[in-house]
Amino acid sequence: MCSPQDFGMNSGGVRMVTRSRISGLRARPRGGTEEAAPLRKGEASAGEKSHHPMKRQRKAQSLNVAYEASDSEKGEGTKQLKAPSWEPQDWRQHLANIRTMRSGKDAPVDQLGVEHCYDPSAPPEVRRYQVLLSLMLSSQTKDQVTAGAMQRLRARGLTVDSILQTDDSTLGTLIYPVGFWRSKVKYIKQTSAILQQRYGGDIPASVAELLTLPGVGPKMAHLAMAVAWGTVSGIAVDTHVHRISNRLKWTKKVTKSPEETRIALEEWLPRDLWSEINGLLVGFGQQTCLPVRPRCQACLNQALCPAAQGL
Repeated sequence: MCSPQDFGMNSGGVRMVTRSRISGLRARPRGGTEEAAPLRKGEASAGEKSHHPMKRQRKAQSLNVAYEASDSEKGEGTKQLKAPSWEPQDWRQHLANIRTMRSGKDAPVDQLGVEHCYDPSAPPEVRRYQVLLSLMLSSQTKDQVTAGAMQRLRARGLTVDSILQTDDSTLGTLIYPVGFWRSKVKYIKQTSAILQQRYGGDIPASVAELLTLPGVGPKMAHLAMAVAWGTVSGIAVDTHVHRISNRLKWTKKVTKSPEETRIALEEWLPRDLWSEINGLLVGFGQQTCLPVRPRCQACLNQALCPAAQGL
């Protein structure tokens, strides 16, 4: 059975007046009459005398309630509370030291990276195609070898049409000795055919579409977006970035693949650093933080690097 309080009545029979905020409108009392003014302390309702002494009212307790905004309430004016995100210890000092060590810009990636492999005088769509092709060749291959293969290809006029007109044997000879060159011949031919048929010889302008091309992985897609289209879509993580991020403990837990590392880095690294981090760490990995026998004695991060402490 419902008590008087359930219907807005107090023990003396007085209706308790409330205001409803449903749909942003005030609730009207039954019968269409105006709302009664809230009772002051010690008063009874109109036409009614109090025959009982006022009971001591309980002290009201303030209650703080936090609400999660619904989908309909989420808009430009809604500020979402965010829990403090995890970030690695000393990462800003790590980064500053790496920038200092890389200030000479004299690593192989600085002269032979993807930004230096295309023909700057070619039409825009040809330049973009050459950027993508150099990225496909660069997988598991040193920058010097990739640059040599691109130079040989460009000498014959490197376009979608020219690649499709080149037989597999000749193409293999031109790109050898890049890593997995036989597979890359197949991927380059397949990708070039798709670009001709679907994109008019240009390359896709989104990561999702780039990843549908044979032989194109996440690192290549994000670098292609940055270099070919001038768009920062994510962090390009290769073996150098993957290795160094784990050595510095820039990931919350040990990651087992470059793609895992990319996801982990993007969770905390400020977005305005995403475009810088690939070239910075690749060069650092080529010169100082080597895969085998890293040159810790020459590294400014030696005292801060968790991996160096175990060497």
